[in-house]
Amino acid sequence: MANKKQALSAEQQEELMGILRARFEKHLNRHEGLEWVNVKQKLEAAADKLWSLHEMERTGGEPDVVGYDEAAGEFVYMD
Repeated sequence: MANKKQALSAEQQEELMGILRARFEKHLNRHEGLEWVNVKQKLEAAADKLWSLHEMERTGGEPDVVGYDEAAGEFVYMD
């Protein structure tokens, strides 16, 4: 079976970004020194990561940014 990449519709992406932003702003203590605009830019450029976060939300999780991995150049999320 081929590995088919999943992608969110524009509406799903907008809804997910709203949820993630609200959670980010509600729990600023979890991401001291991080800015939402930077998180948003990275997510918009990574459809696979958005899909993973969407699946976490869909199954009852509440993923949120908890740090930034300088070596990898990626934000770190926890559910």
